[in-house]
Amino acid sequence: MLDRTLNSAGEALFGRTDAAPVGWAVSQTPVPYPEAVEAMEARAAAIADGAAGELVWLLEHPPLYTAGVSAKAADLIDPGRFPVFESGRGGQFTYHGPGQRVAYVMLDLTRRRRDVRAFVAALEAWVIGALDAFNVAGEVRDGRVGVWVERKAPGVPPREDKIAAIGVKLRRWVSFHGVSLNVEPDLGHFGGIVPCGVTDHGVTSLVDLGLPVTMAEADAALKASFQAVFGPVEDASAPL
Repeated sequence: MLDRTLNSAGEALFGRTDAAPVGWAVSQTPVPYPEAVEAMEARAAAIADGAAGELVWLLEHPPLYTAGVSAKAADLIDPGRFPVFESGRGGQFTYHGPGQRVAYVMLDLTRRRRDVRAFVAALEAWVIGALDAFNVAGEVRDGRVGVWVERKAPGVPPREDKIAAIGVKLRRWVSFHGVSLNVEPDLGHFGGIVPCGVTDHGVTSLVDLGLPVTMAEADAALKASFQAVFGPVEDASAPL
């Protein structure tokens, strides 16, 4: 995985060749999934055409499930529970809902590095760096995309729970979709699916770990860590 710190020249490890800032937008109210995908795809196309700058868009969705390109029908345990949307991102089924920070990442890898594995590692490093701000040791595992935390308690066997999911798509070397960090979602809502096709591990959140983190605090940690990995940002308007 990429080191989460700046390199010796003080540059972000997955930064742009021209060091141009990335737009950083936050939606204050939940955004319906279809409208968000439409806006995200339009922005990614504009970036590829050179008509718009890169953008990270932070938002929450109403409760819903999404099916990535590798989703298995059997992993949708309760199909009537929430709306289900087909998604062009990588991965399997995942849940989005209030209390979960979704970050849609629209970056131009042509101006960074045309390396998909390194890009996914950079996304993982970004989330892990944000978790560091709350003294949470996020980790990655071979064969399991996303960020995990090890749970230990006296008299109980240790276990690993997922705290952040990653699912991206590239078109013309511009990324879209992104990451989702569990701040304070209703973890019971994950019960309608097999999250990311993994049956041997659970899900957790910052609040579930005993940390009363607000969404604003999570956003601040994400912003600081993003700049260490990807480079400078500037405030921008949300697409919706």
